[in-house]
Amino acid sequence: MTVSLAILGTFFVIAIALGLLAKRGHTMTLEQWSVGGRGFGSLFVFLLMAGEIYTTFTFLGGSGWAYGKGAPALYILCYLTLAYTISYFLLPAIWRYARGRGLVSQADFFIAKYESPAMGLVVSVVGVAALVPYLVLQLKGLGIIVSEASYGAISPVTAMWSGTAALIVYVVVSGVRGSAWTATLKDIMILVIVVVMGVYLPYHLHGGYGAMFTAIDAAKPGFLTLPATGMSQSWFISTVLLTSVGVYTWPQFFAGVYTAKGENVFRKNAVVLPLYQLVVLFVFFTGFAATLAVPGLIGAEADLSLFRLAKMTFSPWAVGMIGAAGLLTALVPGSMLLITAATILAKNIFRVAVPQSSDRTVGIVARSMVPVLALASLYLALHGGQAIVALLLMGYNVVTQLFPALVLSFGDRPRISTAAALSGIIAGEFTVAAVSLSGASLATLAPWLPQIAKDLNIGVVALLVNIAVIALVSVFVRRPSR
Repeated sequence: MTVSLAILGTFFVIAIALGLLAKRGHTMTLEQWSVGGRGFGSLFVFLLMAGEIYTTFTFLGGSGWAYGKGAPALYILCYLTLAYTISYFLLPAIWRYARGRGLVSQADFFIAKYESPAMGLVVSVVGVAALVPYLVLQLKGLGIIVSEASYGAISPVTAMWSGTAALIVYVVVSGVRGSAWTATLKDIMILVIVVVMGVYLPYHLHGGYGAMFTAIDAAKPGFLTLPATGMSQSWFISTVLLTSVGVYTWPQFFAGVYTAKGENVFRKNAVVLPLYQLVVLFVFFTGFAATLAVPGLIGAEADLSLFRLAKMTFSPWAVGMIGAAGLLTALVPGSMLLITAATILAKNIFRVAVPQSSDRTVGIVARSMVPVLALASLYLALHGGQAIVALLLMGYNVVTQLFPALVLSFGDRPRISTAAALSGIIAGEFTVAAVSLSGASLATLAPWLPQIAKDLNIGVVALLVNIAVIALVSVFVRRPSR
């Protein structure tokens, strides 16, 4: 236990030190703080993009769903592969438009495209509303990782408070450069540790992958196939569709795009990142290996399966290394989420309310928002009980409603009017909010529907409402002339 605790502490200090050292030689203007002066090459952009995708969601949520849900967890493997394909075409187009216009946030892009401050305000609210549950996810994951890896010596609450304090310090000081430096260490560690666990545990416990899945199928018939209702084939397909088109509508990915010095960076990443999906596969193998070895974890407790199995199998120093890798999967994306949300609040809400503000004032406000957002997210993390994957899917339902307006904005001018784009976003978000707050589903709202429709992901239903409203409003409100 002492060894594990020492390793966790060492990597925690290293992460903070890397974050602080990244500032050296740079004056932290808002552009430098939020998008790194737009000078990142392929490696740093790759690390930032991978850092935003391979988070505590992948580390704990992926293994937790493999443990608790079985086959439905494979949607994670599918949607990211499709998202990388989409990025080959989508991200260069965003970068080309943003180049030379001084854009630093997602809302800036929509304001410039639709020439509408109102659009920027709506996109800002949507972005922050989606980022908060994602940040909560990272903090919850951080609490689980540190508590489990320290054998209970550090409570989840203490871990979350410490992680939040570390994020506030190095995000305020170094901004996106701190995230990029820390991401370098994180990606190396996560790649090695996840592959070792995903290979060793199935062979150690079952004698191989085939024997492992045979044993699981015998003990839990149907666990390795999609169920007939609930998380059925229609749920799987609709969830893959929703999340694959929604990946790059998250605000932090726009910030990542703006950091690049050329558009070929994204094409290179789109070629390499699908291979990185093998990391997710080994996470699944670890979760499946825990299914029979660590029975009885129910609901959100399934997220504990990876560490419960690791502690049964490995020595404390190995558990400490696993915990250190998990710690970094929370800190890196958490820092990017804070930077993005703070930039949106300062640039697209504060500056709209106080238009005479200087760039320096907006930069100060952005940094001041970091502790406010971090502490608000910490409060929600301490008082929420949802599983990690459920939190992420909630964020996707919200942020994906921006996708139709984003795609229809490409070209010399938007293909729809600002009124149509705004109406579609608002209708989609209202649908998500109404269903989420009521706790309803299509199965309860419309029990007369065929099962294939009742199992659809509600985010896809909201997206269809969004598109229908855009089409309807476009009949009456034409796009502006050139």
